[in-house]
Amino acid sequence: MKKLHTILPIIGLFLLLGCSSTQSLQEYYVDSAENPNFISLDLPASILNLDEVDLSEEQRNAVESLRKLNILAFRKTASNAAEYEVEKGKVNAIMKNSEFKELMKLNSSYGKGFVKYLGEDDAIDEVIIYGNSNEKGFALVRVLGNDMNPAHLVQLMQAIQKSDYKGEGLGEIGQFLKG
Repeated sequence: MKKLHTILPIIGLFLLLGCSSTQSLQEYYVDSAENPNFISLDLPASILNLDEVDLSEEQRNAVESLRKLNILAFRKTASNAAEYEVEKGKVNAIMKNSEFKELMKLNSSYGKGFVKYLGEDDAIDEVIIYGNSNEKGFALVRVLGNDMNPAHLVQLMQAIQKSDYKGEGLGEIGQFLKG
């Protein structure tokens, strides 16, 4: 019985230490959706209206591998600047997870960002596009699909350009992303 009293706290300690305290990206989306500083949108891939566009076979394969988009944006204002910094720090902590593989970094006059993915190099399950501007806020886009290929991203962008998609159906978040 004495051994049991010694062993149980040690097992409990290992269990607590073994649990990850880092929030997942999915949990972050769910937790932030109700925050009034965020704009949250879940979109089916069909919103891009690519069915009627004349696409190459590669572009058609890229479109078919896409399932949906989850968009989360934080609009920075003078009154929420401190919360912006906290939320930006949370996103950076989540994205440092070694499961996310970096595809590219972005740096433009609008701000900075990156593109990362989850999955294998030739079978990507999720692409994460993150961009932030210290003046406007940040946007986090999860592109969910089935066995997407990195080359599909380029093909998908070309297909969207062919479609003349202007952001219909994005509402308030479309205005935010345009600046």
